[in-house]
Amino acid sequence: MSFVRAEIAVLKNILILESTCDETAAAVVTMEREVLSSVVASQEHLHEKYGGVVPEIASRAHVERIVPVIDEALRRANLSLDDIDAVAVANTPGLAGSLLVGLAAAKALCLARGLPLVAVNHLQAHIYACRLAAGHEVFPCLGLIVSGGHTSLYRCTTPLEFELLGGTIDDAAGEAFDKVASLLGLPFPGGPSIEKAAQGGDPRAVSLPRPLLDSDRLEFSFSGLKTAVRYRICPPGTAATALTPRAVADLAASFQEAAVDCLVGKTLLALKRTQMRVLCVGGGVAANARLRQRLGDEARRLGIALHIPPLSLCTDNAVMGAIAVERLLAGLVEPLDLDVYPGLVRQTSR
Repeated sequence: MSFVRAEIAVLKNILILESTCDETAAAVVTMEREVLSSVVASQEHLHEKYGGVVPEIASRAHVERIVPVIDEALRRANLSLDDIDAVAVANTPGLAGSLLVGLAAAKALCLARGLPLVAVNHLQAHIYACRLAAGHEVFPCLGLIVSGGHTSLYRCTTPLEFELLGGTIDDAAGEAFDKVASLLGLPFPGGPSIEKAAQGGDPRAVSLPRPLLDSDRLEFSFSGLKTAVRYRICPPGTAATALTPRAVADLAASFQEAAVDCLVGKTLLALKRTQMRVLCVGGGVAANARLRQRLGDEARRLGIALHIPPLSLCTDNAVMGAIAVERLLAGLVEPLDLDVYPGLVRQTSR
């Protein structure tokens, strides 16, 4: 649906909603990309005992939180709905029930207020967080998205034009962190728990595989790595025994190093193939200090411009939905029959 370009000049404030997984978030951002407010309601305590996100619980929690989160975002921005000129919402990819809550709220606001509706691709938004943090243009770039549900490499020609180069053939990196943390008796979410435990461990203590690292395919695999950790804890045919704190630390450090080796190795291969000189990294796992350090070291060695957002913009948030500014500038808004697309986005461009 095209937006009349003459109307763009009168737009000022965008309300952005994010509910793709287990974070209910809202933000108010101006057309100049100034962040006026950001609110994130976490559900970690609801899913902790399950060791992962339960979709039904997540969607019900979104229903309870979406209106209070919107109200708080407006309050912090010192604005009312009368001051909002457009509503943006993430509609792909994510958990179906979670996505529907955010989309329903966005549609209701647009219908009641006569506002344009802007669709946000959650994965593109993760890379756009780098643009926001940098404060200047970062495209074209190679994009690495590392999260609980996705581990992918993209050629990002513009903020709205992504070409998938390769992704995980089984588990996402974040999912592997969660499951290994559970195996080690560490709390959910697994990323921060593994990182904390690894600080006291030896990354060379346990020999673990680096799946596909020696392959020339731009794909990742973490299922075998996760299984290898399980077998180190409890070899087949043996009874499980309690791990010592030292063993937990060494396994955490060894797993983290193996996962980071895979992520860095494939990213370097993609940089070589695409000849890109800018690397942008997004997603919850991008908050991992060891990954940030390794990528920083390689970027300096190769003379690559590396952009990784601050921690607050790595995990799911609504601010990164400011990619809606790019869609509005391109004259792109959506009809009110917009649907959700839980799987990978249907197309890689506009």
